[in-house]
Amino acid sequence: MNTHDAIAAAVDRLAQAQSTRVPCAPVRDLIGTDDLPAAYAVQQGLVQARIAGGATVVGRKIGATSKAVQDQLGVDQPDFGYLLDDMDVSYGAAADGRPISMATLVQPRVEAEVAFRLGKDIDVPEDEITLELVRDAVEVALPALEIVDSRIADWNIEFTDTVADNASSGLFVIGTDAQPLAGPGLAGCEPVGVVMELSINDEVRSSGNGAACLGDPLEALRWLAVQSARFGDPLRAGQLILSGALGPFVPFAPGDRVVASISGFAPLAVVFEE
Repeated sequence: MNTHDAIAAAVDRLAQAQSTRVPCAPVRDLIGTDDLPAAYAVQQGLVQARIAGGATVVGRKIGATSKAVQDQLGVDQPDFGYLLDDMDVSYGAAADGRPISMATLVQPRVEAEVAFRLGKDIDVPEDEITLELVRDAVEVALPALEIVDSRIADWNIEFTDTVADNASSGLFVIGTDAQPLAGPGLAGCEPVGVVMELSINDEVRSSGNGAACLGDPLEALRWLAVQSARFGDPLRAGQLILSGALGPFVPFAPGDRVVASISGFAPLAVVFEE
């Protein structure tokens, strides 16, 4: 099988698993374990198919940013995926408290993180993308929950599997408590300094801090901006960026109440449908 056919077969396998909610075999048997261009090509195939079906890209997610999550996944580097409007279930938490449907999920887990809304494009050569530049591009920081998911049976993944599977993305929830970044003489959020606890049904199940996210969630954003420049798809004003987990992800069940408490933000609580 040539590379083009292997990518197409991997797209079909993952798309079938998503549509049927029946987990599939890993795709590394098709694209290998170290061919990142092929893995991102599979990701693009899946994303473009969803766009053709009416979805819209609203931002990006950074995956495997914390050592705890890397250990859980068995990987040693971050990756990224795309956020689509049909993944946004914030209405269930931030607006009217309706339970969040699990109808599209296969093997979900939940993690808490800091999200950024960009106020400026980050469209410069990669060697000009500094921490100061990405910090200046952030309009606000927000609390977020990401419901990560895998179409691959038993989360039996290696790095190319999770990349191909849109960085093991599922759904996301963004809180309404937007905060500006701290600046000289200005109060605000300093992402590296946040402390997180994630509880399920009032039991703390995960904890961490901003430094667990590639050393600083803004460093994770800088990493993403560099990768996006290399792929010819730079980050744009208005996009939402999920910067990566602040602690381990955890499983949950229908009917559970999940609360992310991230210092500097109001708690973000969601309930999943029975």
